[in-house]
Amino acid sequence: MRKEENMNREEWKERENMYACWLCNFPDIGNKKLHALAEFCGGPEAVYLADKETWGRILSPKQVQSLARYTARWKPEAEYRKMREEGIRLVTITDEGYPERLKAVPDAPYCLFIRGKLPVENAPAVAVIGARECSEYGRHVARLLGAALGRRGVTVVSGMARGIDGISQEAAMEAGGCSVGVLGSGVDICYPAQNRLIYEKLINTGTVLSSYPLGTPARPQNFPPRNRIVSGLADAVVVVEARAKSGTLITVDMALEQGREVYVIPGRVTDRLSDGCNRLVKQGAGIVLSPESFLEEIWRIWETGKKAIYPEQRKRDDARTANIFLESPKTAGLPEELAEVCKALDFTPKSPEEICQLLSGRYSEKQIITCLMQLCMESLAVQVSPGRFCGRRNST
Repeated sequence: MRKEENMNREEWKERENMYACWLCNFPDIGNKKLHALAEFCGGPEAVYLADKETWGRILSPKQVQSLARYTARWKPEAEYRKMREEGIRLVTITDEGYPERLKAVPDAPYCLFIRGKLPVENAPAVAVIGARECSEYGRHVARLLGAALGRRGVTVVSGMARGIDGISQEAAMEAGGCSVGVLGSGVDICYPAQNRLIYEKLINTGTVLSSYPLGTPARPQNFPPRNRIVSGLADAVVVVEARAKSGTLITVDMALEQGREVYVIPGRVTDRLSDGCNRLVKQGAGIVLSPESFLEEIWRIWETGKKAIYPEQRKRDDARTANIFLESPKTAGLPEELAEVCKALDFTPKSPEEICQLLSGRYSEKQIITCLMQLCMESLAVQVSPGRFCGRRNST
């Protein structure tokens, strides 16, 4: 009898999800009215079966007519089957699989479309965000921070955007960790297109989710609600690089409203990419000085009583995170001339002339240029603009 009851419950849940798919695809209704309509009628199927008069208790006359026209052409069973065949699931706020962190924030999305796994609930989660057009230093920190979090079992949440977001997510997955990508489009659309490899990795090893129906293109107005989900899924937010007027700071405001901890990677006062971060420090944000100290903070923030979920892994990694932000370039095996030039490089762009001065004129500018070209080929340096070079550090 119990097995039969469970089967009936599963069948009922599938029907509810089928009608939730119909309801969440209706374009002319906001999140608040979605919640209100589903609650007033008693669930998505009840909304579908209700008459116009009932809809009119929540919706405007114009919305009622629009919903009627939409319903007449929408085929719930066929559309739901098509979505499931594409490996996409839908969870509503009443489902067990809906993320608990997100459920607790104001105006949580009524439904989420998900590709890949359901977000991990029994471990800390950190949102790593920052500039799309980041510096080589920002790339370095995002890679190291993402990898450190991934190795320690901390889920990295971000928006899969160019720059800091995607770099940190890719590093977390390459380190064997989990990541959640929140899109400002449908989950069937990879945006930006150049992050296709990250998108595929997220589907295979992590999570891609969105509150927007399939086929929804990435529009500017979609990103603030997307950012609200990014911070809502995390226990803390880390800003790696941000200008004074940056969309990243909108996510920070949302995180603070949701009661999330905010941390920053501090930067030089002359660096415009650090203006936003330095202002947040002035306003009281936490500072990430090293991966190991930040990880200890995150595990303290995590209040579910499961801090020891990866005790052996945490112990093994202690030596590997003894401040990797400050690691020296790996010059073993390089000829002396190459090693000297490599050590003279950091994340401040330098010209061959400046490097020559740093090395007290031991090598000519022509020799230094030759060395720089070789270091770029060895992925130990990068040319960030004509005649200006930065050092590049490994994330492993």
